[in-house]
Amino acid sequence: MIFLDASALISIIAGEPDARELARPLQSEACLCSAVSVWETVAGLCRSYKMTVTEARGRFAQFRDALNLRFVPIGEREHELALAAHEKFGKGRHKAALNMGDCFAYACAKAHGAALLFKGDDFPQTDILPAAQI
Repeated sequence: MIFLDASALISIIAGEPDARELARPLQSEACLCSAVSVWETVAGLCRSYKMTVTEARGRFAQFRDALNLRFVPIGEREHELALAAHEKFGKGRHKAALNMGDCFAYACAKAHGAALLFKGDDFPQTDILPAAQI
């Protein structure tokens, strides 16, 4: 199982140069996202690719349907894990400097026993299982 962070979702949906490599593990695994990761994805597509919210939502919906991407709920367990991630790896506390969205991606992956698909240098500095290693 793989939880998709917004950084990976944006890259794949926008067709960034590393999109094909990022998408490779998604072919054989169940894929998860959350309302927070999707909100960040739509906002990121609007900001970085000058899409309207309607366009970005549409692009995400096409991707979700093609991949049979499943939303996971954010409840008390995810909340507690996100706070623990902030305490251990959050901005101003650790070199990983996880922001709120990162903390929730970390928490959702942990809560659902999933590897995390992401871009960047923040998550490798945590104890999360990267999707690249499955």
